[in-house]
Amino acid sequence: MTTVADFGAAGDGTTDDSDAIQHAVDESIGELSFPRGVYRITKTIVVDLQKAGLTALIGQGGTATIVMEGSGPAILLKGTHTGSADPNSYQPSVWSNERMPIVSDLEITGRNPEADGIQIIGATQPTITRVLLRQLRHGIHISGRARNVLVSHCHIYHNLGIGVFLDGVNLHQTIISGSHISYCRLGGIRIERSEIRNLQITGNDIEYNNNRAHKVPDADAEPTAEIYLDASTGSIREGTICSNTIQATYSPNGSNIRLIGQGTDSNQKVGMWTISGNLIGSQWNNIHLTAAQGVTITGNYIYSGHNRNLLVESSVQIIVGDNCFGHNADYGVERELCTGVTFRNSRDCILNGNLLQDCQTGQHIFPDTPELQREALLEVFNCSNMTISNCQILDSAPYGIRIADSTDVLLSACVVTDRRVPALQQNAILWTGPSGDSLISACRLGPCLSDVIRAEHAPQVHSSILKTPIRP
Repeated sequence: MTTVADFGAAGDGTTDDSDAIQHAVDESIGELSFPRGVYRITKTIVVDLQKAGLTALIGQGGTATIVMEGSGPAILLKGTHTGSADPNSYQPSVWSNERMPIVSDLEITGRNPEADGIQIIGATQPTITRVLLRQLRHGIHISGRARNVLVSHCHIYHNLGIGVFLDGVNLHQTIISGSHISYCRLGGIRIERSEIRNLQITGNDIEYNNNRAHKVPDADAEPTAEIYLDASTGSIREGTICSNTIQATYSPNGSNIRLIGQGTDSNQKVGMWTISGNLIGSQWNNIHLTAAQGVTITGNYIYSGHNRNLLVESSVQIIVGDNCFGHNADYGVERELCTGVTFRNSRDCILNGNLLQDCQTGQHIFPDTPELQREALLEVFNCSNMTISNCQILDSAPYGIRIADSTDVLLSACVVTDRRVPALQQNAILWTGPSGDSLISACRLGPCLSDVIRAEHAPQVHSSILKTPIRP
C-alpha cells in the first residue's frame, strides 16, 4: 500500500504537507493511504480525475487528520462528466479514469473561517464514507455538475456554514444516509440555485443546525433548517426524507424541514417529495412548505413546534396522513407545546388519519421566542378543495378547527373534543367567510363553552354530527 509518507508527508501537525500530498495524488497511485498523524495543509489538494485517474484517499482506521489552514476545500474531487446518468451519455474516459473517487476513514478539520472539507465538481459516483468533518465552513460542498453521489456513515459536526451544501449544482441520483449531521450554523443539508432530481435522505441523525452552539453575534437573522430545500431559483424534484431523526433547538424563523418554491400556478419548482417515518421536532416551524407542489407527509411523529408543527403556504397537492402531532412528555406538560397545523392560500390538499393533541394551548413560556399566535390546532385560511377526514383534534382552545375564507372543504369523520375539566374550548369549529360547496358530516364535536359550530356563512351540515354536551 502506498502512503503519503512515501512522498514526504510528515503528519506531525507542524510541517506543511500540501505539496507532498499533492505530489502523491498526481502520481496516479490509485489507493493512497494516510497513516496515523496530523497532516497540516495550506492549500487545496486537487484530485483532477482526468489526469490522476481512479483515486481513493483512505485514512488508516480513522486515525489520520487533515488540518486545512488555507481557504477553500481541503480536498477537491474534480471530474469532466457533462452528461446525465444515462450510460449512453458517458465518455469512455470517464469510466476508465474518473468513476467512483473515494474519500474514507479520515478526519478533516479547519483552521480558517473559509476552509471547507470536501468539494465535488463534475464527478461521477463520488463516494464519501466514514469521514469526520468538523470546525470547517462547509463540510461537503457540491457544485457545478455531479452524478450518483453517495455520502454515508459520516460525522459532519460543528461547522460554521452548512453540513452538506448543494450549491448551484446539477445533481441527479444522490443518497445521503446513515450519517450524523449536527451543530452546523447555517443548516444540516441545504440546496440553493440548483437542479436536483432523485435525492434520498435516509437514516440520518440531523439536529441542532443553527447558531445556538456557535453564538455568532447578530447571526440569527438568517433563517436556518436541518433540511433546507430552496427552489426559488432552479428546481428540486423527486426526493425522499425517510427514517431520520430531525430535531433542533429554537432559532428565529427556523425549521426542521423547509421547502421553498416559486409560487406560480403551473409549476412551483419544488415537489414530488415524500417525508415519511421521521421524528421531527422542537423548531420554530417543524415542517414549513412555501409554494410547493406534490408533497406527501406520512407516518411521522412531529412534536413541539414553537410556532407550528406544520405550516403550509401557497401550495398545492399536499397530502398529510397518519401522523402524530404531539409533544415530548418527558419534559413535563408545563414546558411543552403542540402548536398545530396551518394551511394558508393552498388548494387540492388532503389531511387524513392524523392525531393533533395540545399540551400547552395558547401559552408560550420560552423567554427567547415570540408569543404564540394561534386560534386552533387546525387552521385553514383562504384555501379551496380541501379534504379533512378521520382526524382526532384533542384539547385545543379557543377553537378546535378554525376555517376562514375557504371553499369546497369536506370535513368528515373527525373527533374534535376537549377532555379537560373544565373544558376550555369555546367552539369545536369556528368558520368565517364564504364556504362555497363545503360539507361537515359524521363528526363528533364538543364539549364546548358555546355552540360546537359557529359560522358566519354556514357550510352544509350533515345530520349525523354528534354534539357532545358540556360536562357539569
